[in-house]
Amino acid sequence: MKTPVYFISHGGGPWPYMPEMKDMYQALARSLKEIPDQLPARPDAILMVSAHWETTGTFSVMANPHPPMLYDYYGFPEHTYRISYPAPGSPQLVDRTTQLLREADLPVQLDWQRGFDHGAFVPLAVMYPEADIPVVQLSIEAHYSPDAHLALGRAVAPLREENVLIVCSGLSYHNLREIRSVGAEPSAQFDSWLQDVLVQGPVAKRSEALRNWSSAPSARRAHPREDHLVPLMVAVGAAESDSGQCIYHDTSTFAQITTSSFRFG
Repeated sequence: MKTPVYFISHGGGPWPYMPEMKDMYQALARSLKEIPDQLPARPDAILMVSAHWETTGTFSVMANPHPPMLYDYYGFPEHTYRISYPAPGSPQLVDRTTQLLREADLPVQLDWQRGFDHGAFVPLAVMYPEADIPVVQLSIEAHYSPDAHLALGRAVAPLREENVLIVCSGLSYHNLREIRSVGAEPSAQFDSWLQDVLVQGPVAKRSEALRNWSSAPSARRAHPREDHLVPLMVAVGAAESDSGQCIYHDTSTFAQITTSSFRFG
């Protein structure tokens, strides 16, 4: 049985570790906690594609069997720089992922130093707080090509039949300049387009729509840089023939920003 694929909006900074932010993200927390119960079986490993790991000219696979932590945020309370998410790596998943990318003629390299960034450990800490499932991170490529990331998703799709959970972590809206002020309308407009394409629209036309995402309503106001959007391309590539479902939808964060998460399959 195939494991579903997820594109999740991971929220802002280390929010689960801050009471004042946890209140704002109650709906997101509920959606993340529900994911394990939506799976056909407990996964043997998790492949995490995070918006917060970009590499240029190649995709990188986290190879450290004991991944360290990477506190890639600024201006948060001191205790959030001592967070630990001690999930092990998986040499087997590293080897299999590398093999699949090479078979797809995609450039790939191993990174033995990389640690869990907050696009990975923050949602995982809510989904699997025991940190007892092996996790391997896979980078996005810094030119943000939709075709390259759709191809990346297609390359790793066989993992779905090997009891590996593929989680693609970004944000459906990511404009930090407007998120606290005037982002309500553009976030709602872009989210409406995402719902049409990913949930209501025909599956056969979904990839083509994502290739042309920048022509969507308020696209560049929702994503001035598409680093937090291209993980969605990976998810869609990995589940290209499966229907989508919205599993999280909120209009109450920051300046009434609309954000969503999606499951495929």
